Amino acid sequence: MPERRPTRSLPGALRTLRTPADPGFWRSPVRGARFTAVLGVVLLVGLTLLFVTGLLSYAAYNPDLNPVNEKTPGKGLLGFYLFSWPTGPHWLYRLTQGLHVTVGIVLVPVLLAKLWSVIPRLFALPPARSVGHALERISLLLLVGGALFQFITGLLNIQLDYIFPGSFYTLHFYGAWVFLAGFVTHTVLKAPQAVRVLRKGIPRGEPDTLAAPDPLPATLSRRGALAMVGAGSLLLLITSAGRSFDGPLRRVALLTPRGGTDPGPGPNAFQVNKTAAAVRITPADTGERWRLTVRGPAGEFRFSRAELLAMEQHSAALPIACVEGWSTSDQQWRGVRLADLAALAGFPDRPPGVFVESLQRGGSFRKAALRDNQVRDGRSLLALEVNGAPLSPDHGYPARIIVPAAPGVLNTKWVETLTFGEL
Repeated sequence: MPERRPTRSLPGALRTLRTPADPGFWRSPVRGARFTAVLGVVLLVGLTLLFVTGLLSYAAYNPDLNPVNEKTPGKGLLGFYLFSWPTGPHWLYRLTQGLHVTVGIVLVPVLLAKLWSVIPRLFALPPARSVGHALERISLLLLVGGALFQFITGLLNIQLDYIFPGSFYTLHFYGAWVFLAGFVTHTVLKAPQAVRVLRKGIPRGEPDTLAAPDPLPATLSRRGALAMVGAGSLLLLITSAGRSFDGPLRRVALLTPRGGTDPGPGPNAFQVNKTAAAVRITPADTGERWRLTVRGPAGEFRFSRAELLAMEQHSAALPIACVEGWSTSDQQWRGVRLADLAALAGFPDRPPGVFVESLQRGGSFRKAALRDNQVRDGRSLLALEVNGAPLSPDHGYPARIIVPAAPGVLNTKWVETLTFGEL
């Protein structure tokens, strides 16, 4: 008969092996209802601000004006449009989009801490104990998935890393609505409990379902953990917000591609998005043969740069502000009013909107439409100079659009054609 070997008992660690579905698997002493509630209230305020400023950014593109301005096809009722984007105050888009991007960056540590604090619930079994609990779990899935998707695509857009499939505008637009569905549902279900915990604490005799049942010895208090999250947000604020300001703050904006010193010397030394070389604009395209075509009921007219400079010139102090969140201070632009060009095209009394086409042959927003209120504003120019000097090639030489409060992509560079009329 074969020799019988003695059986070996499993090590204690293996006998007590736990899975994430077991509450005892999570042993951090930091987790708790109050810790999560504090983070939740901060996110409630911050994410609401993000959604509102996101809708304002969508409106600023005037998406219902012309198909070229609409980058979210098939939007249906989700693309409701409440008002025409105004031209004043002239820094409006600089403020709203700067807030949208900066708040999004600053909230990253808060979001990660909040997800960490509730991760045990993602593995809790059974998946649904009641209809209310099922709704809570579904809203949590939409909230977590939507938030991660929005934050990741937004951060990649800020860094100009378009590694995701498809258009950023479309992905971010539909992702926002998925996130909102989870956010609103989760807020309705959990906000009363969070407020109650912050005001009165957990009622005596009621368990803290987020606290570890068998916590490890504490190495950091919950206040200390909140302080670390706040310090992380503050660091991100310091190293990113400066892309919207000149001077020392821009030089410490190390986490954004528009940080650092202004590009190059001279009057054109302020931030740009696409350079002339990047979109294959050559000196031959913008040299002596260049002509601006202006169309309208009065016919079609072609003007050289010298002829445009011979027209009545006007000045406007306006910033450039882009969807990535960066902006410049007010620059001194000089050129021909769009309203005056509209009058030449056959609209002397009440100028309509204008369809703008660039020498740029590819890419988004090489064509753009501007509303009638934007054309009528006396600060809206076909700019030929900036800060007392001719435009540089990267800033749109020989002529570019500059409109108060408009997103940077609607301030078309290397303008070739202006068509005034119904859009």
